[in-house]
Amino acid sequence: MKAMLLSLFFLGAAPSGPAPSSLPPEALGAPPLVDASPTAWSCTIDTLRAGKECVFEADAPPSKGTSADVESANIKLLKDASRALCSEAVSNARDGSPDPKLVAVCERKYADVVGRCGIEGNTPVVDSKGRFAPAARACYRALSSVLQDVQLMASVASTCCECAARSQCPGNGESCYAAVSRQQAGPTTLACMDERCHDACSMMLPPSASIPRQSPSRANSQHTDSASL
Repeated sequence: MKAMLLSLFFLGAAPSGPAPSSLPPEALGAPPLVDASPTAWSCTIDTLRAGKECVFEADAPPSKGTSADVESANIKLLKDASRALCSEAVSNARDGSPDPKLVAVCERKYADVVGRCGIEGNTPVVDSKGRFAPAARACYRALSSVLQDVQLMASVASTCCECAARSQCPGNGESCYAAVSRQQAGPTTLACMDERCHDACSMMLPPSASIPRQSPSRANSQHTDSASL
């Protein structure tokens, strides 16, 4: 009974507030410190450029400006990065060799996506530390998809399409990149590439024997008919 009374006495004498911590910040039992700096997994322009998986961890406070101003700033920021991102995507896939025509294709596709990436001006697309906001997830994925498609075109179609343009094959130009990389080039285009650009296009060409070709007599007949018109 005496022991119980003593314990109640000491409990009643204990201070009501939390006990002050005398532990230094680096001690194991000290309260945790918050590090708000970007982690290595943050989604940034650099991860977009490299095609890396990342985490959307931006600290996006409510925007201070009007929705129109924030949306305009978001679009400008992303468009300003397009030239460097597209140029790097093409040159890296081509071992440093440029392809201005494919860069132009990339910039146009990129701009189409950016035009839908304003997030309606609700929040900055990137925070002050350069991290993409969680609300920009769909925008980031769409931009990443554009860059990946362009890298594929640069890897498998760029050299072939350059040769096709020089050789005046049908289906050359900007549409050539998508057609060749997706193996959707028409038979006349494939036949021309096989005859005039075989080395440059060999990676994406089917076997020569499987490519439909016009017989010389039919080709001459079509040429005569078109001339008479």
